[in-house]
Amino acid sequence: MSIKPLGDRVVLQQVEAEEKTKSGIILPDSAKEKPQEALVVAVGPGEETDGKKTPMQVKEGDKVIYTEYAGTEVKFQDEEYIIVDQKDIIAIVE
Repeated sequence: MSIKPLGDRVVLQQVEAEEKTKSGIILPDSAKEKPQEALVVAVGPGEETDGKKTPMQVKEGDKVIYTEYAGTEVKFQDEEYIIVDQKDIIAIVE
């Protein structure tokens, strides 16, 4: 069983937050920022508007950056995911 998004939605799995700063200071859980970087797990078929299909710009396996308050957090088979609209993804990390 898997999650298959509809329309122009994308399923993301967050990349773990940094444990320490560049200078070596270890961060407690309360000081860690919610990461905005994630791995694309699944991609919907795309949105259709006025008979024209909008192509998806991301694919499974892409590492992306998304807007801070985007999406819906879901828990599925003991894993946490975020389902976002394609427009909430602002960059692909290469």
